[in-house]
Amino acid sequence: MFSTAELAACRRLVKCALEEDLDQAGDITSQAVIPPEHAGQAMFVARASGILAGLSAVTLVAAGVDDQLVFEPLIPDGIRVDPGTKVGTLTGRVRALLATERVALNFLQRLSGVATQTRRYVDAVAGLPVQILDTRKTTPGWRLLEKYAVRCGGGYNHRVGLYDGVLIKDNHLAPFGGAPDAVTRAVQAARAHVGTSVFVEVEVDTLVQLDAALACGPDIVLLDNMTLEQMREAVKRRNAAAPGVKLEASGGVNLETVRPIAETGVDRISVGALTHSAPALDIALDYLS
Repeated sequence: MFSTAELAACRRLVKCALEEDLDQAGDITSQAVIPPEHAGQAMFVARASGILAGLSAVTLVAAGVDDQLVFEPLIPDGIRVDPGTKVGTLTGRVRALLATERVALNFLQRLSGVATQTRRYVDAVAGLPVQILDTRKTTPGWRLLEKYAVRCGGGYNHRVGLYDGVLIKDNHLAPFGGAPDAVTRAVQAARAHVGTSVFVEVEVDTLVQLDAALACGPDIVLLDNMTLEQMREAVKRRNAAAPGVKLEASGGVNLETVRPIAETGVDRISVGALTHSAPALDIALDYLS
């Protein structure tokens, strides 16, 4: 289920989505052809295989359309569905059912798509001691919900935003003018600024930078676009010099490369495609009576 913060984010999105779809006039098609008190029931049904996510969003959409509309989930988020799997029922006035349909499906299909995409990556590294993480490459406004969906798919969340974790990247090092001690100075400055309240991570793209990073004690070192051979060597150097530092791989990660990357011994793999390239999962709303 959504956390308090995720519920608040979803409420904002639902409000915008309903305003976008209904405006001030409402569903003029249903107003024209459906008697106002005509009641009925519909069923959300999966049309494809995947991982379900976003049921709380459906509840919020239904409540936003008509507080007498009742959504009853039949299975929880995080469950695998197949074509024909019944997800939940929606009961109430038919006008409200029809006004809810598209917006609710947009949330359910999108979040289930992210969860499904994540599970593909998680399954691809099954049996290996590695975590699959998301990134900040999310749909504007949807970050908390998409990160929730990643967890439903078995993945892990990286930092939520710029405010809850330090990640020193190449552009942060640029002001140091390529100085040999740039990584050391940046990590030390970050640690002095945040202490131990949040993690400190630094991105490196050479083994020389890796050695400098391991010597100054970040929590995580991000191996950016390294070859498999370089990553294996990075793991050896980390194990010898700073076994408490986590290694994260990023760049060039897809479903074909993720397992070989995991087999190098890195602890974490961050994958932007979990959110920025996840196709919607096909789910429909079938009218019952």
